[in-house]
Parts: sequence; C-alpha cells; structure tokens
Amino acid sequence: MTAFRTLDQADVKGKRVLVRVDLNVPKENGRVTDATRIERVLPTIREIADKGGRVILLAHFGRPKGRDPKESLKPVAEAVSQHLGKPVAFADDCIGEAAAGAVAALKDGDVLLLENTRFHAGEEKNDAGFVQELAKLGDIYVNDAFSAAHRAHASTEGLARALPAYAGRTMQAELDALTKGLETPKRPVVAIVGGAKVSTKIDLLENLVAKVDALVIGGGMANTFVHATGLNIGKSLAEKDLAATAMRIIEKARASNCAIILPVDGVCAYEFKAGAHNQTYGIDAIPEDQMILDVGSQSVERICAAINDAATLVWNGPLGAFEIPPFDQGTVAAARHAARRTKEGKLVSVAGGGDTVAALNHAGVTESFSYVSTAGGAFLEWLEGKALPGVEALRA
Repeated sequence: MTAFRTLDQADVKGKRVLVRVDLNVPKENGRVTDATRIERVLPTIREIADKGGRVILLAHFGRPKGRDPKESLKPVAEAVSQHLGKPVAFADDCIGEAAAGAVAALKDGDVLLLENTRFHAGEEKNDAGFVQELAKLGDIYVNDAFSAAHRAHASTEGLARALPAYAGRTMQAELDALTKGLETPKRPVVAIVGGAKVSTKIDLLENLVAKVDALVIGGGMANTFVHATGLNIGKSLAEKDLAATAMRIIEKARASNCAIILPVDGVCAYEFKAGAHNQTYGIDAIPEDQMILDVGSQSVERICAAINDAATLVWNGPLGAFEIPPFDQGTVAAARHAARRTKEGKLVSVAGGGDTVAALNHAGVTESFSYVSTAGGAFLEWLEGKALPGVEALRA
C-alpha cells in the first residue's frame, strides 16, 4: 500500500474531513433494504470521528437530472445513523449556505451527510467551480468509494486534486487486494472469467492473458470460444460473429505462455428453466437441439486442478446459468474448492462483479475468499488494466 496515501498519513483531529462514500443503496418506500455499502464505510467514519475529525460525507444517489426529492439521501442519513450508533446530521444541499451552515455547526467527532452530489450538473462534469465550492467545506479529503473511482467526477477526482487526499479503509482494502491479485501477485496466477458475453469482456480477456499463467473461460462466453475452435454448440447462447476475436485472444494467450482452459464437457438441456431435464455431453458431442447451460463434471475437475496449481486466483463471472438449478453446480463446486484452498492458506482469492458476488453468496463462500469486491464497473476496469481517475489521484 506504499503507492497510495492512506489514513495512516492523515492528521484529522479538529479538521473538517470530506469523505466520499458509496451510499447508492437499494431503497423501497423510503427505507434502505440492503445496508452492505453502509456497513463497508463504517470503519472509516468511526476512525475519523474517534480521532476527533469532523466527518462530512459526500455521496451520489441514482441518476437524477437536477434536484429530485425521490433521489434524496435524507432517508439514507437515518440508516447510516442507525448502523453507526450515533446521530448523523443532514444538509439539504452539498454546496452553498445550507451545506456551509451544517458544516459550521459540527463539533469534533460529529458526522454530517450532505445531499446528493448529482443534484448538480457540475458533479459529473468535474466542473472546476463546483469542485471549489465542495473544497470550501473541508480541510482534508478521504475517498472510501472505490466503486465510483472509475469516474472522473468532482467528488471522486476533482476534490482529490484540490485538497490533501487519502484513501479510506475500504478503499485501502480494495487497492491492497487488487494489488495482490494482479499488480504484484504470488505466482502462478489463475483467472476465472465467466458470464454471458465475450463482447463485454474483450478488453478484460486481452489484458488478463498477458498477466496470468492460466485463464479459465466459462459461462455463455465459453460457447463462443468453443464455436470458434470449430466445434458444434447446438442451440447454446454464443456470439458467433466474434469467432475471430476469440481466436485472436487464444493466439495472444499462446504468445504470452498463458494456458486457456475451456470446458471439455457441458450440462445440456432442451430449454432454459429450473429443473429442466438435462444430460452431460463431451464438448465435441453437443446435440443440435440442446443448449449448454453449465460446465460438466470433467470441466469442474480441470478447473479445480488449475486452482490447486495457483497461488493467486482472480475471479469474475459465473461458470454457468447459476441462477437456475441445477445449472449452478459447476460454479458452486469450483467456488467451494477455491474457498477451501483459501482457508487452508494455500491461495489468495480475489473476486468481484455483480454476478460474481451473487454466485459466491449462492455458494455460501463469500466470507471465505481473501477479498470480494462489490465495485462492479471499477473492479472490471481495473482488471482491464485501465487507470481509475479516483485512484490515480491518491497515489503517493
């Protein structure tokens, strides 16, 4: 973590600390229904407050076009207060008199949430004037929202250039995990990439084959690769027009000494529905009128063998249609195997992306992985090798 400034280097006592957090949480009837993102930022809020800092929370909510009461953070302030176990004040704007008055009323250790930064067009435009209005409210800036770090917005990148800037504890943990996963990993490194489409992960696959020792491809995207190698995939989901792209990735992997591990068998059915009658076939014997919906047991064995060989595992995307049993079995088996290796101290396992988190939760292994990122877009862009503006601004 020497590459980034963290709270360890910040003197917050008596200071106004602007803390960018991700409070874009699901709500129903004005109430927060999933507090995972709130819970993740509590350590940073508590630490700054306990050290005598005045905590001023900045966050966006939804995609409002101007001020919209339905997108207000006010109900979220109540949820943060509940989980934090202390009062959280609320200001009905993030700049101007309302914000300045609320900040001026803070004492050391107090916590304040400002209204949705996206109520102002200057947020997403990273407008210099808006950045300065925000900067007036603080002495120090702390970014604890890795999930928004891929966006060069005023509250994620602009402020980090305008004030002394540090990574919060959640951001620090994320950067630490990702550095161990791809920047300075223990080798061999194995990546598992699944999901429906190759088209959404071309940059990711091209970056990974140059960095990892073996790449497991699963899910619907594996069908595109299998089709590209000249085998029949029946009625399976595939992007057949991307066959040349798939072959280019295979060639690039070969040139980089990265082993590509494709399914050798598939669990097939006539239709995609829960409990559908299914049968496992070798990948070279897929029936014309059926579709591959999961990796077969021989493929799972090969994936588990690759995990056994690995010191580091990076995982993004399920191996099959895990939402519908029995087509969840391949993903669950591989995830549980990776979790066991991690618990035995033989593997550093880093996973992320929306479907991945859902799949690991379904397998009951989220807590057993070394790190599971809830930052979908930012996690993917990091894996693609792209610089994240909100992270770059925190470099030491």
